[in-house]
Amino acid sequence: MSALLDVQGLEVEYRTRQGPLRAVDGLSFTLQPGETLALVGESGCGKSTAALALMRLASSAQARIGGRALLLEGEDLLRASDARMRELRGGRIAMIFQDPSMYLNPVYTVGDQIVEAILLHQSVSSQAARRQAVELLGLVGVPAPAQRVVQYPHDLSGGMRQRVMIAMALACQPRLLIADEPTTALDVTIQAQVLELIARLKRQLGMAVLLITHDLGVVAETADRLVVMYAGRKVEEGTVAEVYAQARHPYTQGLLRAAQWSRLPGGSFFEIPGTVPSLAALPPGCRFAPRCAQVQDACRAGAPQSVRLGERREVECLRVEGLT
Repeated sequence: MSALLDVQGLEVEYRTRQGPLRAVDGLSFTLQPGETLALVGESGCGKSTAALALMRLASSAQARIGGRALLLEGEDLLRASDARMRELRGGRIAMIFQDPSMYLNPVYTVGDQIVEAILLHQSVSSQAARRQAVELLGLVGVPAPAQRVVQYPHDLSGGMRQRVMIAMALACQPRLLIADEPTTALDVTIQAQVLELIARLKRQLGMAVLLITHDLGVVAETADRLVVMYAGRKVEEGTVAEVYAQARHPYTQGLLRAAQWSRLPGGSFFEIPGTVPSLAALPPGCRFAPRCAQVQDACRAGAPQSVRLGERREVECLRVEGLT
């Protein structure tokens, strides 16, 4: 099966007073139609930056997006014009953001904002777009959608605003939905409802989903595969079942152990020591070496290469290189 999304060596570099900082460094993965892939890692690892780069929203005077190719159904987004990207965003590729309050305009009704997205990508009348907006709100579980469509974002709860964002993202039935921490600002009950909603809509519409999250519990419940990122690099990739059963990178092992709330002597909980390094002061060799309990001298001497352990199973670790 041809990949819906084929990311080859994605780079995102910011120009700063400290010099160029590469927030995403050589990220590669594929995403098949109907599949859910999770990008996971601590804050600052580059996962949200990568998501914005896929939408070409990270590009600015201070940022550069590069790489070998970024193929959406065979079309290279790295080489697409700005006009073409405006056609693709909301059409074939859409995004749900972490905080809907930042992306919903407070002076327009939620219905007007959904209608605008529909009219931008479909040749329909305003009346037809309005009817479609009501249908979309109903599809994502908003009660009394005909009444909600004339309300403003501040009239709705956080969970309802997130559902409106999902409705806007689905307005043109995209082939790829990027969900960037879609439940972070919601309470636990609403989190479960939103995740189930995204899973149900994926099944109904046949979308692929790229889920950006730090929550490994969410990954276990919703994703087919995952890519683990650290300091801008991909360090491990595989199916959720493979990685959870036998994580090969020490960082992934630490994340899983921390997510299991492993209790240590004295009643404390496990945590990975240290912090993600600054992009302006990356350590030599393996970027995880200063925090790794299994570090060897060779880890600090040279950067590890990605080792393929299966058709879609990779690990970037010198210890794994020595085992193959």
